[in-house]
Amino acid sequence: MTQTKHRVNQEIKSPEVRLIGANGEQIGIVSIKEALLKAEEAGMDLVEIAPQANPPVCKIIDYGKFVYELQKKEKLQKKKQQVSVLKEIRLHPNTDTHDFDFKARHAANFIEEGNKVKVSVIFKGRELAYTEIGEELLKRFIERLSDIAKVEQEPKFEGRAMHAILAPQKGKKKK
Repeated sequence: MTQTKHRVNQEIKSPEVRLIGANGEQIGIVSIKEALLKAEEAGMDLVEIAPQANPPVCKIIDYGKFVYELQKKEKLQKKKQQVSVLKEIRLHPNTDTHDFDFKARHAANFIEEGNKVKVSVIFKGRELAYTEIGEELLKRFIERLSDIAKVEQEPKFEGRAMHAILAPQKGKKKK
């Protein structure tokens, strides 16, 4: 408890602070020494809440409880955060219809789970001469999933592959 007080005392540059009591009531502008005495009388710590204010704002609180509640809030925010994973589906220009349907179903499952899907058409050797077949395949794939996904990145050619990224539409996610 005394370590916190000394640390706070060293950090505060102004000779006076705006003091808030343990129950949240405004005590007013007091000297640092007086604020430390009031915190000690209450059996709590003096913590600087808003150092940028003029005069700085300090509050009389139980520092351990304060830190615990901050950690609890951060944990709750992390829990509510939605994590989106990028899954990849790879195709070739000569992918057969059954394989195409199978991969489209997998992509639909990924999208329904809330993940993004990167659809790639990989070209090998002489297949590079027929990039329009790969582009048509990608467009067909996008068309197949258009009811549950939106195109986040249009098909584009990079090296020996053509990629498109599909993301779930808002409100279409099922758990």
